[in-house]
Amino acid sequence: MSDLTKKPVVLSLAGTDAIAAQEDLAFTATDGHPLAFDLYSPSEPGRPVVVFVSGFPDPGGKLKRMAAYPSWARLVAASGMAAVTYANREPVADLSRLLAHLRHAALGVDGARVALWACSGNVPTALATLAHEPVVCAALLYGYCLDDASGALAQAAARFGFLAATRGLSLDDLPRALPLHLVRAGRDEMPGLNSTIDALVAAALARDQPLGVDNVAGAPHAFDLIDDRDASRAAIARVLAFLRCHLLGAIDRR
Repeated sequence: MSDLTKKPVVLSLAGTDAIAAQEDLAFTATDGHPLAFDLYSPSEPGRPVVVFVSGFPDPGGKLKRMAAYPSWARLVAASGMAAVTYANREPVADLSRLLAHLRHAALGVDGARVALWACSGNVPTALATLAHEPVVCAALLYGYCLDDASGALAQAAARFGFLAATRGLSLDDLPRALPLHLVRAGRDEMPGLNSTIDALVAAALARDQPLGVDNVAGAPHAFDLIDDRDASRAAIARVLAFLRCHLLGAIDRR
């Protein structure tokens, strides 16, 4: 299998190459020590922010240096929003500290208008954070979702090392009006993953949650990096459109 750490996103947009990052800015972690984050900003100041969630303890910031994350962040910035990638020691607690820093620090972005983006094993940390942080919306791609009787989440977390942050969490713990965009890889090979997405979709529909579901037919896990097809690029574009709709809709109508 190819090295996913070196794979950028299969979609490119005009202007992505011109997006520069402010690298290794610092926020204070839960333990009182500094952690690094990178900020990708469009040319316009005061734009809302998409935070790329890390569900793995990662104090050295390996995730934010993977090719996928800078390329996704530049896509977001080229679409008119700021983007943040970061290091952490305690996934849920440190993400909350980062969100507080974005709201209060003078970074030239609108830290009060934040969306979360998460994929794969990072999704449980995003869902757990949505239960207690004021977030505008969330895009969740091919990720393990809520814990269930199958044990798929716990087994995957033990195998791959991510935090099973949704243990004991239900959809009722999330704000009912929170817009979600779930992307499902139709041929995802990760054990039990799609069943957790399907269960979350059913629960969200049952309570009339604002919800978009995008099943990318024939797509494998991490399709945005390894499945170089028009269908994959279209799905990535729909994620960006969802984020723009909820973060920039009010701004663009001014």
